[in-house]
Amino acid sequence: MKALKVKMKSDKNLRSNLITFGMVIGVYIIMQVLLAAGVVSSLVRGLLVPLCTYAILAVSLNLTVGILGELSLGHAGFMCIGAFTSAFFSKCMQEAIPIAALRFTIAILIGALCAGLMGLLIGIPVLRLKGDYLAIVTLAFGEIAKNVINMLYIGVDEAGLHFSTKSSLELNLSENGTVIIQGAQGITGTPNDSSFTVGIVLLLITLFVILNLIHSRDGRAIMAIRDNTIAAESIGIPITKYKLMAFSVSAAFAGMAGVLYAHNLSTLSATPKNFGYNMSIMILVFVVLGGIGNIRGSVIAAVVLTLLPELLRGLNDYRMLIYAVVLIAMMLFNWAPACIQWREKMVYRLKSRKKLTKEAE
Repeated sequence: MKALKVKMKSDKNLRSNLITFGMVIGVYIIMQVLLAAGVVSSLVRGLLVPLCTYAILAVSLNLTVGILGELSLGHAGFMCIGAFTSAFFSKCMQEAIPIAALRFTIAILIGALCAGLMGLLIGIPVLRLKGDYLAIVTLAFGEIAKNVINMLYIGVDEAGLHFSTKSSLELNLSENGTVIIQGAQGITGTPNDSSFTVGIVLLLITLFVILNLIHSRDGRAIMAIRDNTIAAESIGIPITKYKLMAFSVSAAFAGMAGVLYAHNLSTLSATPKNFGYNMSIMILVFVVLGGIGNIRGSVIAAVVLTLLPELLRGLNDYRMLIYAVVLIAMMLFNWAPACIQWREKMVYRLKSRKKLTKEAE
């Protein structure tokens, strides 16, 4: 009986995962058809890569907030680290590695690895905190990461790399030297290697890894820690190990999203709009409105809430009002007790109808 229940749950998870992957692939195919037909506006075309970026960020943050149960506001900081380390690599290796696909693949690995490593280092002291304290410390990390990059000047010449925190003149480069990071001006001339296809592939990889992690033995241990830390520890689950695992994996995918974001811009700068507090809050909004712990909901919320303000741009007087109404409606639908009860009732009715149909057949 127990084995049957486990098998039914496994089949249900597999079916849910296939629906999520099918949804992403279906949207990609539809968009490719519309792009080929030339019916997609330049505005929407320019949003395709950011949509993939935000979806990856929302899914990865949901691993920390929804599955681990810890509130993190430093996701923009990990995104910033991934963006700048990868852009720095691509700019330095643009001539040494002329094959764009190979260079971009290595840049993705470097960005994800650096962000994941930073997540591991930050997580060791930070994950001892809980609730608001953890949120404040991770928020501070994000601001520190952004400000450190804004004060860095890095150049390269025949002698190697040169660093300064004052100005590009302090680098003392030779005549053939190049300034790569120019403080608050950031990095200019990053290869434009990002595309909608690459974004969808990275989103599918993110979904595959995180969904498999959630439904694995490690994922069940992480959720046990979320539900009751003391009970999980009492049965021998290593709390620190699994917390660091979830936090560093989440940070690594945020770094990967940063790589996609950086290689879609001609100029990358660590501004508050790109990597500041508002970006972290926006990603958290995607997670909350999509449903905490609901991976598919995070993808849908990221797409809808990114497209909506742009599609309503023609209604200048009412654009933000409609956006606010949609946010409130989604919040009520996901979290109001009456709406939750109504959804459960509708699911029960649907299952009952399916059961009756099968019996009639």
